Amino acid sequence: MSATVERGTGTPRDGRGAHLTTPTDLPAGARRDVSAALNKLLADVFALYLKTKNFHWHMSGRHFRDYHLLLDEQADQLFAMTDPIAERVRKIGGLTIHSIGEIARLQRVLDNDAEYVTPDDMLAELRDDNRTLVASLREAHGVCDEYGDFATASLIEVWIDESERRAWFLFETSERESGSEG
Repeated sequence: MSATVERGTGTPRDGRGAHLTTPTDLPAGARRDVSAALNKLLADVFALYLKTKNFHWHMSGRHFRDYHLLLDEQADQLFAMTDPIAERVRKIGGLTIHSIGEIARLQRVLDNDAEYVTPDDMLAELRDDNRTLVASLREAHGVCDEYGDFATASLIEVWIDESERRAWFLFETSERESGSEG
């Protein structure tokens, strides 16, 4: 039987997961709070990854090829974030996400299960979701700053830049298409 984890905290409730606690010089509060912030980020990144792939798979229209490739590139970048986030939680002594159900409970990025979404709406929704991710990354960075967790903060800074770039590309692509330039 596995240890039950307090939802989103990365902290075992009953101590049975204690053998997974990695030694660290961070205090218990830092391990708890940084792990919780990272687990929420991880859930959001998985949710945004899947939404990006969903829109990639269901893209249509005259710019199909360009948008299809753009979203595939962005999805790859999001997926590449997942392992470093989860491993960082483990490095600081926390437990990370175990299941899709846990992702669903923690995610703040909303799913889109619509049968059809226009290409313009896809780009706008992903742009907004990446902006939301940037805000969540900044919030997590604040938690790291509070505890002097410079290594996690450094990783988050790179992810902020990558997320801002994705939002920028989506903004420029959607603005040009809607004729809003100028």
